[in-house]
Amino acid sequence: MTPAGPKEIGERPARTLFGHPAGLTVLFTTQMWAEFSFFGLQALLVYYMTKQLGFAQAKSSLIYGAYGGAAFFSPFFGGLIADKWLGRTPSVIAGGAMMMCGHFAMAFPALLFPALALVALGNGLFIPPLAVQVGSLYADDDPRKAYAYSAYYMGINLGGLLAPLVCGTLGELYGWHWGFTAAGVGMAIGLVGYCSFLRLLPPEPNRSLIAAEAQAEAAPVIRRHVAILVLMTAMVVLFRVGYEQSGNVIALWVRDFTERSIDFFGDRFTIPATWFQSINPLLIILGTPVLIRIWRRGRTKKTTAHLLRRMAIGCVIAATAMLVMVLAALASGAQGARVSSLWVFAYFALLTLGELFVIPVGLTLIESLAPVRFASMAMGAWYIAKFLGSLLAGIMGAYWLIIPAWAFFCLGMTSTIIAAVSLYSMSRLLRTEES
Repeated sequence: MTPAGPKEIGERPARTLFGHPAGLTVLFTTQMWAEFSFFGLQALLVYYMTKQLGFAQAKSSLIYGAYGGAAFFSPFFGGLIADKWLGRTPSVIAGGAMMMCGHFAMAFPALLFPALALVALGNGLFIPPLAVQVGSLYADDDPRKAYAYSAYYMGINLGGLLAPLVCGTLGELYGWHWGFTAAGVGMAIGLVGYCSFLRLLPPEPNRSLIAAEAQAEAAPVIRRHVAILVLMTAMVVLFRVGYEQSGNVIALWVRDFTERSIDFFGDRFTIPATWFQSINPLLIILGTPVLIRIWRRGRTKKTTAHLLRRMAIGCVIAATAMLVMVLAALASGAQGARVSSLWVFAYFALLTLGELFVIPVGLTLIESLAPVRFASMAMGAWYIAKFLGSLLAGIMGAYWLIIPAWAFFCLGMTSTIIAAVSLYSMSRLLRTEES
């Protein structure tokens, strides 16, 4: 655990109806709108490039992967800028404004690449300091802190749930520019809300106090914590390789190989393909309170080893989701017949459960183990896992029509299993040291 920093000085923030500081509501609402805009663009991007712009599937997958990778590599540098120069709150505001402009620019086909660049760079400035502010609302010994990131993660997925339904529907049925404009409006709402409640957020860290505390930190402990975080992040890359296909190749599977027609009061209705992207955030919203309740009943001390073991379990569950898609591809056959949408529902259910064991727990470890003076940069480094996972997923996606679908899904399953075994081995080693 890092030593107490400026965030622990002063009175504890006021509690809300839900038993957490009021600032948590502000932060997850802001992130909710950011996720609404980000996933609104993501839900449309592959379809927009292949249908409207006429790009080949392989080229579209590579662009999708490069954009997703850049959006989650830039947080490392955005966190560095927030720690060293701009500060946390100014970085959030500047990054949000860049993302808003990028989403509005997506409405114009000629601005595709500048728009994607604005969103990617803005995301880098926006995400790390906002996520660090969540932990800064609590004292290190505050028991609510252990579940803050799970609650935060549930809140931000409200945006991921609404994005395909709103932006996806507008884009598919009424015109791509309407979908992208809706994403820009969502980011604007988030910025206005954030700026309106700055008084509820933690103050900027006192740099001189942080420097003084840094002298007291034991170098061996810091090196050990950093080593744990680096290895954990590397394993999350392997998890992300499979997970990031949910918005890329899985979107194409839903469009081309999934039976989406249903009888609705005597009429035949075809479910828009983008709606399937809402399954994941919906299940996160429904599943997080249940998992938090179960975890609170456990008497096991939440050590680093325990949390790493929890992440390993999540990777195993995610690998099972990939296995479902292997079976779905075999059911589809060599002719590519459309199969039941239940396959996709089962895939998203298992993938989401695995995600809840991996991502919020990883965020908790980053906030707990990272040195205070590098908090935003460390949070940005966590997102490098998403960068590399998205990039590798995009490269894999280029082979979607080249290798059999069942073999393609086996690759994602294999990488996730390797992550599970490695995380479990780390937890065993640390448990031996901690006992």
